[in-house]
Amino acid sequence: MSSPNKKPTLSTLDQLKQLTTVVADTGDFEAMKKFKPTDATTNPSLIYAAANMPAYKKLIDDAVSYAKELGGSDEDKLTNAMDKVCVNFGMEILKIIPGRVSTEVDARLSFDTDAMVKKAQTLIALYKEAGISKERILIKLSSTWEGVEAARILESEYGIHCNMTLIFNFYQAVACADAGATLISPFVGRIFDWYVKTTGQKSFEPLDDPGVKSVTRIFNYYKKFGLQTVVMGASFRNTGEILGLAGCDLLTISPGLLDKLSQTTEAVEAYLDESKAKTMDIEKVTVTEQVFRWQMNEDEMANDKLSEGIRKFAADAIKLENVLKERLSA
Repeated sequence: MSSPNKKPTLSTLDQLKQLTTVVADTGDFEAMKKFKPTDATTNPSLIYAAANMPAYKKLIDDAVSYAKELGGSDEDKLTNAMDKVCVNFGMEILKIIPGRVSTEVDARLSFDTDAMVKKAQTLIALYKEAGISKERILIKLSSTWEGVEAARILESEYGIHCNMTLIFNFYQAVACADAGATLISPFVGRIFDWYVKTTGQKSFEPLDDPGVKSVTRIFNYYKKFGLQTVVMGASFRNTGEILGLAGCDLLTISPGLLDKLSQTTEAVEAYLDESKAKTMDIEKVTVTEQVFRWQMNEDEMANDKLSEGIRKFAADAIKLENVLKERLSA
């Protein structure tokens, strides 16, 4: 029997939360209630998965009713239903978490700055109608050059905060910070996937993981030069990658990996540290559109994964649209 004065050992997840803001990478509200993250993020893939669960039927039904009431062409109704369903999920999430929710702009707009800006304004207006301040929303944009420019406009002209997603390259990250984006989401696991497929090496030690190294470089650069954009590591394949980035501003983690972290008491070390980064010998870089496009062209992994990520998010947006089309025609 343990001594009544002995403190229970903190789980690895609870230790991590002392160093890093933990974000739930899920559209599943029950998982959020269980793991109590500060923030949460959604995308069409997560919403599509949740849309097929009976528990979330009312959110879909409400979006369909909203679109029918607004009227217009079939295309207008589908667009309005898509916007509303994304906001409905965001609003439910905000009932559970104390922080912010990320709501994604359709990946099919990734190469159209004006369209991304307009879509972001539409989403923010829908939240405002529901009584939700824009301070609790992050608009998620693909980190194409056009996405970077959309973030620059949204942040500087409209005070709309942006979460730049699908980041695989250092120069992408620098461009996002230069544009004044609130937050970036570099994708650790997808970088890992590319190296596994390309090199045949099936595993890496956490600090040698190419995704971990990529985020570490970005974090250290941001902190060295006092950039205000925060770094949220995303898309993890294992707990080693997560723990290798302990100390990062935020980490967005799937329920499966949150569960694993909650089941162990492995000690957590802060590998990322702002004060250490400030002392590092790092060169400042300038990223123009030409530099951005050239560096992406030269980085086979980043070029492959950005294109693939946009295609996958677009495909899931179409799947979600098909669910809504059926409901709209019913």
